Amino acid sequence: MALELYNTLGRKKEIFEPINKDLVGMYNCGPTVYNYAHIGNLRPYVFADVLRRALEWNGYKVEQVINITDIGHLVSDGDLGEDKMTKGLIREGKPLSMEGMKELADFYTEKFVEDLDALNIKRPNHLPKASEHIRRDIELVETLEKKGFTYTTSDGVYFDTERLPDYGKLTGHKQEDGESRLAPNSEKKNVRDFALWKFSTGEMGYPSPWGQGFPGWHIECSAMSMKYLGEQFDIHTGGIEHIPVHHTNEIAQSEAATGKIPFARYWLHNEWVNMEGGKMAKSGENFLTLSFITEKNISPLAYRLWLLMAHYRSPVSFNWEALEGVATALSKLQEQFLSLGSRSDLLGVRGPTSGADTTYIEKFTNFINDDLDTSRAVASLFELMKDENISAETKRATILKMDEVLGLGFADLKELEIPSTVADLIKARDQARAEKDFAKSDSLRQEIENLGYLVKDTADGQKLTKIK
Repeated sequence: MALELYNTLGRKKEIFEPINKDLVGMYNCGPTVYNYAHIGNLRPYVFADVLRRALEWNGYKVEQVINITDIGHLVSDGDLGEDKMTKGLIREGKPLSMEGMKELADFYTEKFVEDLDALNIKRPNHLPKASEHIRRDIELVETLEKKGFTYTTSDGVYFDTERLPDYGKLTGHKQEDGESRLAPNSEKKNVRDFALWKFSTGEMGYPSPWGQGFPGWHIECSAMSMKYLGEQFDIHTGGIEHIPVHHTNEIAQSEAATGKIPFARYWLHNEWVNMEGGKMAKSGENFLTLSFITEKNISPLAYRLWLLMAHYRSPVSFNWEALEGVATALSKLQEQFLSLGSRSDLLGVRGPTSGADTTYIEKFTNFINDDLDTSRAVASLFELMKDENISAETKRATILKMDEVLGLGFADLKELEIPSTVADLIKARDQARAEKDFAKSDSLRQEIENLGYLVKDTADGQKLTKIK
């Protein structure tokens, strides 16, 4: 089965055909680094990672870009409101200066990359920062100005959407979707018009032909994607919230500047992670970071698996009970995998002839190539693990092959080496629990933890994990 992807631009699943035969250019909208990423923010990158792995599974080489927005992103998708980076500076009591902004951005960029690593997300080929591409932003705005697509107000340079007949094609020209999210501005010709350059005062901002300021959020992505992938490329991804404004405006300014249509051939969008009926956000009680998960002794890979158990275009509702259930299931999968024997002769071998079961691999491929249906792909992994008609060696090879796409880290699993002192404490704690001496059991648990191991009591006995 050929790889099919749901293209938001065409509003249907389409067979994937890249511009170049063997190389796929993919741009994934990155974070605005003014705070930690919450677990909802991280769904687009798990999705993009699975997409990249699926493309590689189908034999393509992928040139992947995830940008870092470290300047010029307002709280809303419109052109009024507080700048997110400035908001971060105020929150942390840092000086309102370019130096302070860089310090803030560098810290949260590092934390974002740590989250990618924890979720076993492959590092992109390029991780460009908006602050390092100001000259390209200015050049792109100048091109639009020369072509008559801009006008200037007291607060910035704007794109004139009336000059582009097909503006809004990503939403099917349902402009009310985007207009409802744009703040009114009496100086704009049209509510849909958006800022290409916003003026600033004081020490903040960069010099430009129009005055001191910052590039618009949308122009940053156009400039960075075109630098690394060219004026036309294959795939652009992001969350569904980007469709009516950010991605619509990226398309408009990019195609107006270059005259090349389409800007990106396939637009893919993931749904939200919700909590208690609402979208997860960086305010209120539903701001959960990956560290909250690890503090509960749950592996970040359990969160990755939880996401993969739903289709990327389906909204998911987070709750701890469900995640703990998935964590338990993953732990059992890992134990079963380790029980299958040595992997030394299986690693690094690709394709159906590697010893993997061809029937399972064909079924798995069909699921993945059907618009990244990871829910059915994961189900086939569980089915395989229970299949008593598959030998241990073949089962292990098949799991490793599937995991090239799922990214659950099976190839990196190792038996936990337990020091004799810890093993003795575990035995003593077993005895204490059998005798219902819970005070002693708790004391022994603390001793074990002091030695660098966490104990979890399960129906199958004590489970030990090493503290990182």
